[in-house]
Amino acid sequence: MSGYLTPKKKVWVADLVAKKAHGEKWAMLTAYDYATARTFAAAGIECLLVGDSAANVVYGYETTNHISLDEMAYLGAAVVRGAGNALVVIDLPFGTYEASDEQCVRTATELVRRTGANMVKLEGGSRIAPRIRALKQAGLAVCAHVGFTPQSVDNLSGFKVQGRDDSADQLRADTEAVTEAGADMAVFEMVPADLATELTAACPAPVIGIGAGAGTDAQVLVWHDMADFPAGDHRARFVQRFGSIGADLAAAAADYKRAVHTGQFPAPEHTF
Repeated sequence: MSGYLTPKKKVWVADLVAKKAHGEKWAMLTAYDYATARTFAAAGIECLLVGDSAANVVYGYETTNHISLDEMAYLGAAVVRGAGNALVVIDLPFGTYEASDEQCVRTATELVRRTGANMVKLEGGSRIAPRIRALKQAGLAVCAHVGFTPQSVDNLSGFKVQGRDDSADQLRADTEAVTEAGADMAVFEMVPADLATELTAACPAPVIGIGAGAGTDAQVLVWHDMADFPAGDHRARFVQRFGSIGADLAAAAADYKRAVHTGQFPAPEHTF
């Protein structure tokens, strides 16, 4: 069990590349605050993602496209303070990197400066390769995100699996483009398992899957999905629940309310 506790040294990209070379799996979870990051780091999670999924699960926006750079920066700084030796990746928000290489580098450097994150992540394949190249030239570590890209949900006409049939060649081209541009890691989202396995084997960089089967080098989930928080929310097909935080928290809140209403809390031992 001790092997799954917090790593004694900082996790770097090179460590994850070495895991890929040795066929060792590793785990990523999203985190959006200090306490959660500290908890996941203590559990031995190698990589934490400050995802723009915070738009949905933290701020209550309908899509990820509504979250701002400032909102991401506040969350990212808190996560880094709690992350211990875990590697921290942070998403570039929609609208902050698409216009030009200069805009992209400016956004990424500001976000890293304000948060202390180790790596930035941006969505898109071939079309975004020039941005990745510019980020690498600026000295930043970069994670690409291909397949289904939530920031493009409207352009993709909804939440659909990518890389089926004729579009498989496009995903191959996207993976090759972001790798050649210098991406240090790549996320494959909602990609057929056989194609994801094929591309993972061919990709020199570590590949993290979400809805891409078991053949990728690592897996990532939004922690609220992983732990069923809030309880009973709809989860995507690729999500497995590993806990019931929502139900436990609701029960704790109900017990607290009951104790207050009945005068059982605070008891003498809680009083000065």
